[in-house]
Order: sequence, then structure tokens, then C-alpha cells
Amino acid sequence: MPKKKGAQGKKITLKMAKKSMKITVDGKRRLDLSNMGIATFPRCILKLTDIEEIDLSRNMIKKIPDYINRFPKLRYLDFHTNKIEKIPENIGQLELLYYLDLSNNKLTTEGLPLELTQLKNLRVLNLGLNSVEMIPTTIGTLKELKELGLFDNRITYMPEKITKLPKLKKLNVMRNPFTTPQIPEEPIDTIDRIEDIYLARKNMLCRPCLRKLQQERDKWSKVKQIAELDEEPDFSGLISPNSVARQHEVSWRVTE
Repeated sequence: MPKKKGAQGKKITLKMAKKSMKITVDGKRRLDLSNMGIATFPRCILKLTDIEEIDLSRNMIKKIPDYINRFPKLRYLDFHTNKIEKIPENIGQLELLYYLDLSNNKLTTEGLPLELTQLKNLRVLNLGLNSVEMIPTTIGTLKELKELGLFDNRITYMPEKITKLPKLKKLNVMRNPFTTPQIPEEPIDTIDRIEDIYLARKNMLCRPCLRKLQQERDKWSKVKQIAELDEEPDFSGLISPNSVARQHEVSWRVTE
């Protein structure tokens, strides 16, 4: 039987990891160990080095190990909502990686290695909800980058080299203490928001996050009340949610 979650986090065995394996719609092998109370990167999954997607989001992991480069086929890596302070240099050896989510961690500028520039196939990079003060201009060398999340950091200046990346379509720099406006007015259609909302338990959120969540709920509750007074919507023609609604349902629900 698996060991219970303790001060060191839940112990993941190879058997548990294998049971958490899934096959994506495009036939890729995906390991989903999200929201399991894990405090350290499970070393046992080194025996599954042919996996192509790893989801370790919503845990308590403080460090990405140097041996992350031993997953050469990795194309998708999700560590959002952990306690990571530094990205290992060896991450630059993941040549096939196209998606990297490190939002809602404890990253600073010092925790961003120069080796990130070696991820030439990277399409999506999310560094939102961290403590990054300065974005390295070297990120401007990621020519394939299409989406970049930098929201809720401490950034005061945005390098022009990054805003002019040739394939960049979504850029979110909201809630940063910029000293002057940093986003160019043209072309407007290349600047969009990248800020995902994830299902999370209240006990996983810090006090400021809980306060902010309650404020947002109160605001939308008032909007809903006003709308209901104005007009009662008719949903009689909707028998059941469509497939898109089902697919994204967990993106907007928050549990107690």
C-alpha cells in the first residue's frame, strides 16, 4: 500500500506512477501526478524516461532535479502551483519541449537559467505569479514562442526584443509595476492574454490569493444580481452541456 502523506509529502511508487499514465488524443504518453501532495520530484519515474508529457502541478515540490534531462522525449512539462525557486540548467537539453508552465511558484530572476534559450521548439512559456523582477533579454531568442505569461510578477521593464518575437500571439504582463508603458500599441492583434484558471482547494491558496478570490467572487455576484434584475435568461433550449463545456469545466470550478 502507498505510504500516507506526511511532513515530507506523499510517497509515489513506480506502480502508482504507471497507474497514472494516460494516452493523449494524439497518441502521446502522459504522466499525470497533479494535486497529490507530492513534496519532491518522484525519482521512481526515471524508469519511465520515454514519457512525453509530465504534469506535476498543484503539489509542494521545491526543486526540479538536474536529471530532468533524462526524459529526452519530453514535450510538455507542467509545474504550476508548487514551491519552485530555481529552474535547473539541464532543462535546456529538452530539445523537443514545446510547453513549459512554471506559474504560481517562487521563481526570481536568479532562478531563470541562461539555458532556457536552448529550448528552440518552445511554443508556450508561463512564468506568471512568481517574483521575477527582470526578464532576461535572451528569452527574445526563442523564435518559436507563441504564448508568454509574465503576469503578477515584479517586472518594471519589458525588453523590446521580447515583444517583437516573430510568432508571439499571446503576451500577458498584467499586474507588474512597470515604470512606463511597455506594450507597443501596434499591432494590437498580436497582444493577448495568457492566464489560465485552475481548479484548486482553498487550503492550497495563500491568504492574499484567498482575499483576491473572494473579492472577485463578490464583484461577479453583484454583476449577476444586477443582470437577474434586468432580465431573466431563458435556457430552456439547452438540454445538456456541449463537449467543449464538459472538456473545460474544471478550468473554472473552484472547490471548497
